[in-house]
Amino acid sequence: MRLVFIGPPGIGKGTYAAAVSQRYGIPHISTGDILRDEVKRGTELGRRVKEYLDRGVLVPDELIIEIVRERLSQEDCRRGFILDGFPRTIRQAEELDGITKIDLVLNFVAPEEVIIDRISGRRICRVCGAIYHVKYMPPRVPGVCDKCGGELYQRDDDKPEVIRRRLEVFKAQFEPIVSYYRGRGLLVEIDASEQAEVVIPRVIAVLERVFNR
Repeated sequence: MRLVFIGPPGIGKGTYAAAVSQRYGIPHISTGDILRDEVKRGTELGRRVKEYLDRGVLVPDELIIEIVRERLSQEDCRRGFILDGFPRTIRQAEELDGITKIDLVLNFVAPEEVIIDRISGRRICRVCGAIYHVKYMPPRVPGVCDKCGGELYQRDDDKPEVIRRRLEVFKAQFEPIVSYYRGRGLLVEIDASEQAEVVIPRVIAVLERVFNR
C-alpha cells in the first residue's frame, strides 16, 4: 500500500495519514517533518537544508529526492508508506516513479471557505504550544490555555488574507501534480469538507475497495 496524500494546507492530511498509518501499520512520511527534524538536530543534511531556508528559497529537488529515496529504503517501508508533502513538482513525481511504484494518490478537497474557517480559528498557547480551535475545540476560558494557563494567540500565517494567498500558491503548484497522477489513473478525490470523524471512514472505504482488504 504505497500512497501519496495531496491536499491544501489545513485540509487535515496529517490527521488522515495518522489514522491510515495506525490501521495498516505503514509509516506516515512527511518531508516537512523530516526537514525540520534534521535542522533541529543539526545534522549534515540539516545544515544543508538550513542554508536554503535561511535564504528564503525552496530546498532543491535533488536534496528532497535524496531524502525521500533514503527514507523509503528503510525497513519499515517494505509493507508500504504514506507520502505527505512529496512530490511537489513534476520532476519529483517522475523521480519517485524511478524509486518505487505508487499504488494510489488521494487528493483531499474542500471549499476554500471551509479551509479558511479551519485554519483561521486555530489558536496556540505561547507557553506550552497546545493547539485549540475557537469553534471545534475551544478552551474553557477564551484566550487562556486549559493546560497551563498561558496566553493563546493566532499565528500570522493563520489569518484569512494570508491563508487565501497560501491556497493560491498551493493550487498553482499542485495542479500539474494532480493532472500527472490523474492521467496515470492513480488519482482518487476525497471530499474533506467535513470533520475528521467523517472523512477518515471515507478514506478507509476507498483503501478497502482498492486493495481488497
